[in-house]
Amino acid sequence: MAELFAGLFTILLILCLALNFFGLPGNWAIIGLFAIWKWTHPELNAGWLFFALLIALALVGEGIEFGASVWGAKKYGGTSKGNWGAMLGAILGSIFLAPFFLGFGALAGAFLGAYIGCFLLEKLQGRPTPEARKAAFGAMWGKVFGVVAKLGIGVGILSLSVPKVWP
Repeated sequence: MAELFAGLFTILLILCLALNFFGLPGNWAIIGLFAIWKWTHPELNAGWLFFALLIALALVGEGIEFGASVWGAKKYGGTSKGNWGAMLGAILGSIFLAPFFLGFGALAGAFLGAYIGCFLLEKLQGRPTPEARKAAFGAMWGKVFGVVAKLGIGVGILSLSVPKVWP
């Protein structure tokens, strides 16, 4: 019976990892659920240091996701206002497109929103269209890189957590 519960819990953790595709905090959900598992299974070999490692990994993932969009726009000539536009656009795009494509619209919305947000704020600052497009392209690809890196870190968190769950 313990194997069945561990298997179901592992499936739940994998589903939490998939939340990252929708722009939701999947890595934090994994850590939270694993903490609940530890609380209900005190014999589990996962102490404070283990949880500190998981939290540090999740923070690194958030930092990379945030920093990659900024880096992408800067690399392609974006301004700080363009970066703010990319971040705001990514959030709004995720929210507005979330109902489409079985929820995967949130991911497309984040990428498209980063592009549009950066482009619009660059244009509002009076930048020529080719420069604004180039900065927006960098912001969008930075967002893509950030999401992929955050997902990879989530896989690491998952791969550290799952072996501790099995009896």
